[in-house]
Amino acid sequence: MGSRGGLLKEKLQAGETVIGPFVIVPSMTMIDTLGYAGMDFCIIDSEHGPISMETAADMVIAADGTDVAPIIRVGDNDERLILRALDIGSSGVQVPQINDPDDARKLVNSAKYSPSGERGLSIFTRAGDYFKDGAPGHTDRQNEETVVIGHIEGKRGLDNLDEIMEVDGIDVYFLGPYDISQSLGIPGDVRNPIVEEALVEACGKAKEAGKSVGSYARDIDMGRWLLSNGVQYLAYNVDATVYMEACERIMGELRA
Repeated sequence: MGSRGGLLKEKLQAGETVIGPFVIVPSMTMIDTLGYAGMDFCIIDSEHGPISMETAADMVIAADGTDVAPIIRVGDNDERLILRALDIGSSGVQVPQINDPDDARKLVNSAKYSPSGERGLSIFTRAGDYFKDGAPGHTDRQNEETVVIGHIEGKRGLDNLDEIMEVDGIDVYFLGPYDISQSLGIPGDVRNPIVEEALVEACGKAKEAGKSVGSYARDIDMGRWLLSNGVQYLAYNVDATVYMEACERIMGELRA
């Protein structure tokens, strides 16, 4: 497992753009369609979505079948949650509320095996190919290929971004525009100049430090704007919303 995560990391390190949606619909079929659509990754959302780890495991298997890298967003910077998300064979993990270097170190420690961290070791999991042939090189391969994504979701994280980026082991610094808007006193107004200025400043810091930045686009216009400001890991909308908006467009055109 993990080859898709390795490919995703290679693309990011080469300066390429990768695109995929958040997923809250607990459906293997919906995941399957993303691969056929050419998406690079999908973020299986166990923080804001209703998805259990058992369901996520099936969704990861579906993602592997169509070459879309399955990333799991957990609900907390918690060692147990991160361990379970990775042991089911996901390509990576997204973790909320990375507000200072201690949060960053805690994330890396949970997501990486020794000597880079203290991730709990069982090689009898899907991530370890169920111990097939003794799972040679499992810990080194996982450390190399697993994509570790930390969410910068508020003013504290933005203020501490330079120090957070000094912690080795995080591959993408994900700027959450909605939580950032709330922390700046304008909840939900993600295209407000105050929010946009904060995002542009953070992207500039990351670029200067040679780090990859991710963020969320609610529509194509916002996506293009984020890409123009250096975002490489673009989370585009949510699967349920994309489906709803497509249905609305169909109904509107047929009833016009």
